[in-house]
Amino acid sequence: MEIKIVKQILAWNEDVSREIRASLAEQKICLVNIMGSPGGGKTSLIKALIEQLRGHFRIAVIEADIAGRIDAEAISALGIPVVQLQTDGACHIEAQAVREMLPLFPLDQLDVIFIENVGNLVCPAEFDLGEDLRIAILSVPEGDDKADKYPLMFSTADALVINKCDMLPHFDFRPERVEQSTREINGKAVFFRLSARTGEGIPELAAWLSGRISQKKALGGFP
Repeated sequence: MEIKIVKQILAWNEDVSREIRASLAEQKICLVNIMGSPGGGKTSLIKALIEQLRGHFRIAVIEADIAGRIDAEAISALGIPVVQLQTDGACHIEAQAVREMLPLFPLDQLDVIFIENVGNLVCPAEFDLGEDLRIAILSVPEGDDKADKYPLMFSTADALVINKCDMLPHFDFRPERVEQSTREINGKAVFFRLSARTGEGIPELAAWLSGRISQKKALGGFP
């Protein structure tokens, strides 16, 4: 499958995110922004969710990286439409870039678009991309203090995923600390402990996402 590559132009317009949200509401497409550190398992998580959801929903992916297209190739190998966004040094993506990429997808044939944001726990959380859902992913090797150190990422998330839980026996990582710190700044977040490598916990996250995607398809948005 051909991978389209787009270069980001940094021209932020706060009205663009509202435009994207309204347009995708009309088409009843759910836009999911997945954020986290480099190596946290964002691509592996998206791949696992694709396998869980593809029998029920039509999926596409926006892959954002500073350079390269390794992750886009991994998604394309699954037969999923993907557009690679190269930021050329920018530590985040902006709504303007998302708007430019959407016409590259067969939108009338999609139910959900995943955005894999640039690996970073700071900048991506600052920018509204017109997404319906934000998923923050934190992996066990990163340490359990990140919600305290980088609160914005965790305060804006609809779901917090603690990934690589199969490695808990090997690290001094307390999931309950991360969840408690997140609860103190974000009363809406739901929590999932999983391993994208082993598949542990993936069905539970997929079931939650399935409910939200179905709600968007039925109502065109969330209450």
